[in-house]
Amino acid sequence: MEECPACSHKERKWYHEKLFQVILFLVLVQIIHLVLDHYGITVLHSLLASFYEYVGMVWFPILIGLLLGGVIEYYVPRKYIIKFLAQHKKRTIIYSVGLGFLMSACSHGILAISMELYKKGASTPAVIAFLLASPWANLPVTILLFGLFGAKAILFILSAIIIAITTGFIYQFLDKKGIIECNKKEQVEQFSVAEDIRKRIKSYNPTKKSLTKDLKGVMEGAWQLTKIILWWILIGMFLASVARAYVPKEFFTSYMSPTIAGLIVTLLLATVIEICSEGSAPLAFEIYRQTRAFGNTFTFLMAGVATDYTEIGLIWANIGKKAALLLPIITVPQIIILGYLFNILL
Repeated sequence: MEECPACSHKERKWYHEKLFQVILFLVLVQIIHLVLDHYGITVLHSLLASFYEYVGMVWFPILIGLLLGGVIEYYVPRKYIIKFLAQHKKRTIIYSVGLGFLMSACSHGILAISMELYKKGASTPAVIAFLLASPWANLPVTILLFGLFGAKAILFILSAIIIAITTGFIYQFLDKKGIIECNKKEQVEQFSVAEDIRKRIKSYNPTKKSLTKDLKGVMEGAWQLTKIILWWILIGMFLASVARAYVPKEFFTSYMSPTIAGLIVTLLLATVIEICSEGSAPLAFEIYRQTRAFGNTFTFLMAGVATDYTEIGLIWANIGKKAALLLPIITVPQIIILGYLFNILL
């Protein structure tokens, strides 16, 4: 799917302007904090401390996601993505969820990879399934969840996979009805990916010049993705920092009982404060330790991804507003039902 130069230029200008505005806003907040702090007013201290903590928490997963996106941009031919992820078949959703399980980035690192997959030709249902499966079903977070929750972690992983698959199938139905935005349907070329990879490896000559060219290509791909997602991530971290700085910790344990009301409160909080899977898992464990409400803990983890404003904003900007708005509409009822069942049964 080729872009016209004029459209591409307008998009780059838009991203640059938005990124500049967000960075300028953060700089102004820091300046105001320094001025207030000079007069002994520390009202912004907790906010900025939380923001910098989030930056320290997510910069590495985001960097990994951007680099993986750059690798996909440079090394993975468009025809590979079309063959596995652009087809509008049920197995495409399974491929997407399986690919998400192999990823090693948090929810925001995954954003870079998913947008690159879409740009390469992946269908909207495949991208959505990939986005939902990756944060909680990827290998590093699986290990982290088992470390925190023991054998119960398997319920998180299986539930995340089920929701990703179910939502992917629903998006496929909506795509067939023309309700959501999607890449145009591509003619799938019949070829062997394994054989094509073998040919590419055999013909590759790893010289200093070729390696330098490869590195430059990966970095350029990563930079293009950075310009698309970074301003959304900065907005997400700032809003999460506001919630963390000014919402009392006692609120979490006082209002997150294993009831319908507790589930709703948990859902609302997850919508506001979710920042990344690695960072949310320990906080979710603290909620579970103090409330013993496993369903609320599950809702906090899953709803944070399903209602993440950074994710929804990126889908809106890169795929379309219908695909973005339907994400929480489709996923949240599934999460609430499973969370309610977990509270009753566990």
